[in-house]
Amino acid sequence: MKPRHKRLAVIALGLAALGVAAALVLNAFEQNLVFFFTPSQVAANEAPQGRTFRIGGMVQSGSVQRSGVEVRFLVTDTAKTIPVLYNGALPDLFREGKGVVAQGQLGPDGVFRAREVLAKHDENYMPPEAAEAVKRAQETADRMAKTLK
Repeated sequence: MKPRHKRLAVIALGLAALGVAAALVLNAFEQNLVFFFTPSQVAANEAPQGRTFRIGGMVQSGSVQRSGVEVRFLVTDTAKTIPVLYNGALPDLFREGKGVVAQGQLGPDGVFRAREVLAKHDENYMPPEAAEAVKRAQETADRMAKTLK
């Protein structure tokens, strides 16, 4: 084999290895990517079925039901409401009427099964995605109310 052919073979092999490595990295990144959705987006079927994602909004007042370690509550963005089921200890700052972000999957029955629940950390904080979602939902509800008048 000529040195020129050896050099081309090494370059081709290097490019192939680089391509395989890039494909593996991108595949791992895609599997670990978790998107945020609002209750309105989930109700509109914009959220992925069978994949983990985050849902955020406000815990609807009077909706928290505890049964041992199982907790059921409703997350709302003032326009739509999604039921959430969580097994485990909730954060100390979890309260009705306060901001929350839950990570998990949406079941075929429309219940969001959370594996992790995150609560706000002080009186003035709400996750930015949840605050924006609540603001947009309120604006949409206001526009709808004006249209119906």
